Amino acid sequence: MLAENFRVGEGHDTHRTISGRPLVIGGVQITDATFGLDGHSDADVLIHAIIDALLGATGRGDIGDWFPNTSDTWKNADSAKLLQTVVGELCASQWCLINLDCTIHAERPRMGPWKQKICNRLAELLGVSPERVNVKAKSGEKVGPVGRGESLSADAVVLMYRPANSNSP
Repeated sequence: MLAENFRVGEGHDTHRTISGRPLVIGGVQITDATFGLDGHSDADVLIHAIIDALLGATGRGDIGDWFPNTSDTWKNADSAKLLQTVVGELCASQWCLINLDCTIHAERPRMGPWKQKICNRLAELLGVSPERVNVKAKSGEKVGPVGRGESLSADAVVLMYRPANSNSP
């Protein structure tokens, strides 16, 4: 059945803001930020949400299963490399990304000027054309932890495809 070859996955991540660390979103260092994010790796909320979406769509658990924050191996890890690891595994199992739609939730810095650069970097990391990646940005409207600048969060949805003749798990 054709429908069995398409899968949707969603992911979400949130990290607290912290001073003295660079802000990395979607594999791009946001140079006009005065803070970074607190986390075991580089705390790239967008890439973490995307990894969860990819793993969820393909029934392979979540980012904590693959890269536990209790392991020194992943301390200060570049999330772009984590994403490349997951993408490599999925490609080896013949999974293909149809599209990614994602949202960055940040009161500051304003993400609008960074969206295209983030889109291009994510497309590069995922091995797809930028037309298959959509990056949106929303402020917190000064409400809740995001609105008060205490945290940033991200959501991601992916559509994955695997050919019917694939024998991979």
